[in-house]
Amino acid sequence: MREVLPRLVLSPSLFLILLFVYGFIIYTGYLSLTDSRMLPSYDLEGFGNYANLWGQRNWLVALQNLAIFGILYIAICSVLGLVLAILLDQKIRGEGILRPIYLYPMALSFIVTGTAWKWFLDPGLGLENTMHLWGWESFTFNWIKDRDMAIYTVVIAAVWQSSGFVMAMFLAGLRGIDSEIMKAAQMDGASRWSLYTRIVIPQLRPVFLSAFVVLAHLAIKAYDLVIALTNGGPGRATELPATFMYSYTFTRNQMGVGASSAVIMLAMIASIIVPYLYSELRERR
Repeated sequence: MREVLPRLVLSPSLFLILLFVYGFIIYTGYLSLTDSRMLPSYDLEGFGNYANLWGQRNWLVALQNLAIFGILYIAICSVLGLVLAILLDQKIRGEGILRPIYLYPMALSFIVTGTAWKWFLDPGLGLENTMHLWGWESFTFNWIKDRDMAIYTVVIAAVWQSSGFVMAMFLAGLRGIDSEIMKAAQMDGASRWSLYTRIVIPQLRPVFLSAFVVLAHLAIKAYDLVIALTNGGPGRATELPATFMYSYTFTRNQMGVGASSAVIMLAMIASIIVPYLYSELRERR
């Protein structure tokens, strides 16, 4: 019973995961090979949906926006998180207060974050209007209405939400470094810059990798933040693969194309997570 009971307890959860996660992944892959429109169709037609997908200009725009958003989001979060972690690692006064403040945005949903930043960035309600009320009439900040700059407002909101989480990861990594190595380097005359660039940061390589994996998969599946902040606009200026998938599946009645875009997104995430898991398993062996 000691061996069987844990398996019996876990089996309902395992069954539900297999059904509602992996089962629907397989189902989505099957739909991507069918001529499904408003409702699912089970007549296979091959890879026509994928050819149609890559011929869609909106899909190419979504990928271009994903490249801009993903690169800036990952880079800024990593740099900002590392800088904040290094500052907090100096044993500064008030660290116990600053850490929850930096981590608080991660406790919010992306819908709340998007809505709050939409109000803040709206020229008629937020920052620009406030500056005008304070007498700075020439101040303008209308990125959220500008087709060329709107994607950067999504980056700003996403970085605000996630940089505190990355900071916590780096701070944990910094606290795990052997202090004797740091003291030995200082006794040898190493400057603070050399100490961090040649000793500390190289030892944080696993944290960098973990942060990259987390941020990359958040960037690829970003949906609710975009919907709450810009709704994919102006026009298609902030369209991302996730918003493309939803619109084509549920509003444009092209379920097959939407399913094929979902499979492409799954492949993107798998190309990041699978090598990471493989490297982790090899290190443990």
